[in-house]
Amino acid sequence: MAITGNFADFSLPELLQFLEQGQKTGLLYIGFVVGDTNNSTTQAYYIWLQQGRVIAAADRLDQKGLMSMIAQRGWISERVVSRVIKVDACSINTPMGLCLKSQGLLEPEQLKILFNTQVLRQVCALFQIKDALFTFDSTANLPLAEMTGLSMSATEVILLGLRALRDWTALADKLPDCTSGLSSLAKKQPQIPLNAQEWQVWEFVNGQVSLENIANQLRISTETVQQIAFRLIVVGLAEEHFMVAAPPACTLEEYTHPIASVETVQELPQKPIVSQSFLKNLVGFLRGKS
Repeated sequence: MAITGNFADFSLPELLQFLEQGQKTGLLYIGFVVGDTNNSTTQAYYIWLQQGRVIAAADRLDQKGLMSMIAQRGWISERVVSRVIKVDACSINTPMGLCLKSQGLLEPEQLKILFNTQVLRQVCALFQIKDALFTFDSTANLPLAEMTGLSMSATEVILLGLRALRDWTALADKLPDCTSGLSSLAKKQPQIPLNAQEWQVWEFVNGQVSLENIANQLRISTETVQQIAFRLIVVGLAEEHFMVAAPPACTLEEYTHPIASVETVQELPQKPIVSQSFLKNLVGFLRGKS
């Protein structure tokens, strides 16, 4: 059964985390309109996952995206790559990147560069899209010709992509309120590799300090703290904790009655006293409605 939706309701970081938690395998299609009303086109991107890990990404389905990327860098020509794929038996069930590596045509460092360009850069760019349709197809075949053989957990892809994100306009509505705090969802110290600022904010994940106060103490912008908080939330380490605003302080002119002691407050009745006339009128009203 396909999963469909819109980024307006379910952002790409949230979607990737959902797919990782479910250890999903399949193809995530993302489609959005580029241009104005008079001159617009539909752009499509594809992200493949295996058991919740991102293994490839492309803007085409002809399985020639990785080959083209290798040729553009001048590492191997498309003709050589095509010939290797045809004659090498490993290409039948092995990712093309590993197949070329086994032939001595690509180095491990080159595979890392290809994966970074193919997956991380493209996914980070997609985080800037606010209005897009998506469909996840769990029956799609894995694209061996688009695979470097490397993979990365969706959590790592999300963190790396959001850290590199410069324009947060598309995710502005997803950011926690600056007056909210953060509560931990982790039972122990995070195993996810956090950067220095994320660790600093993590120290305040106790539900007692608002994001704006965290920003003041760390001497960074509130917006930056909100973005870090979103990263911690979307990867499942924390949740937004709505702070209860303190009541306004009363001056002597505004309030002259003595303040109740703790013992007095505890002795207040648990249920409000309802007048008999109110009950009588309520019963009459309900009978009139029957």
